[in-house]
Amino acid sequence: MAVIKVLREKAGESQTNFAEFLGITRQTLIKYEKSPETIPLPILRKLSERFDVSIKDILAGKLPDEPEYRVIPANTQASVKQDIRIDIPEENIKKFKEVLLYILERIGAKPNVGQTVIYKLLYFIDFDYYELYEKQLIGAKYIKNHFGPTPVDFAKIVRQMQKDNELEEIKTAHFSREQTKYIPVRHADISMLSALEIKHIDSVLEKYSDRSAAELSEYSHRDVPWVATKERQVIPYESVFYRTPETSVRASEKGYLFKGIDDEYTEIGTLTVTETAGIGKKWANTELIELEKFAWTKAAIEKEVKRSAKKHGAA
Repeated sequence: MAVIKVLREKAGESQTNFAEFLGITRQTLIKYEKSPETIPLPILRKLSERFDVSIKDILAGKLPDEPEYRVIPANTQASVKQDIRIDIPEENIKKFKEVLLYILERIGAKPNVGQTVIYKLLYFIDFDYYELYEKQLIGAKYIKNHFGPTPVDFAKIVRQMQKDNELEEIKTAHFSREQTKYIPVRHADISMLSALEIKHIDSVLEKYSDRSAAELSEYSHRDVPWVATKERQVIPYESVFYRTPETSVRASEKGYLFKGIDDEYTEIGTLTVTETAGIGKKWANTELIELEKFAWTKAAIEKEVKRSAKKHGAA
C-alpha cells in the first residue's frame, strides 16, 4: 500500500506543498510514495511526526488500525495556560463528532463545502468562541498549514466515524479539482451543546459557509493566530486576543464609532481595517490608523482619531 500517499491525501495535502514541507522535489516525493524503503531516515522522522505513525509502519506500508487520540484526562489540572490546549480533551472527542455532524447537516450539501472549508469552519468556531467567552467549545488542536489552520485529529476522528457508520466520505468534482465531501449518516446529538454554543456555531456557519475554500484560506491567512505561528506548529488559542479589527469578533460585536469633522458618528463595527482607513481619510488625509495597538474602547479610538487629525492639520 502507498501509505504515504494515503496519509497525505487524507490530510488534504497536495504533492507540491507536501514536497516543499519535506524539503524535496515533487518528483522525489512521488518516488518515495511508490518506494518507501528508499526514504532516508530524516525524511522518515518528519513523516512519522507529521502523521503520528511509526517509521516501522511507514516502511511496512501499514496504516494505523484505529484512531489513537492524544487525549487529556478530564481531571487533569493545568499549571500552564497552554497545557489544556494542546490536544482535544477526552470528554470533547464526542463533542467534536457531534459538532461535525451538525455542520454537515446544516451546510454539508452546499457545493463549496468540502474538506478544506470544514477545516476552516471548525477553526473559526473554536477560536472565535474562545475570543468571545475565554473558554473552549471543542478545544481541538490546530496547526499552521499551507492552506490555513488544520485540525490535527480530524482524519482520525473521521476514520472512526466511518467505521461506526456515522458519516460517509465521498470524492466529487468541484470545478477542475477533486473535492472530499462528508455525508452524515445519523443526526447530530445536540443535547450536549448549550444554547449559546449552538447559536455561536450557527453564526459562524452563516458568516462563512458560502465562501469558497480559497477565500476562507486567504482570510485565515490574515488572522493573527495563523500569522504569528510557525509553519506546522500548533496555533495557540491565547493569540486570539491579539487579533486585528478585521478578524476580531469582539471588535465587530461592540460596534465602535468614529467621529468625523462633521461631528457625525459612523459605525465601523463590522468593517475591515482597510475600510476603517477609508473612514479616516474622509476627514483627514492620513495613513492607516493601526487600531490594533489600542484598547478596544470608543474613547481610545476617538483619542487616536484626534491625534492623527491634529498631526495632519484637519479642521
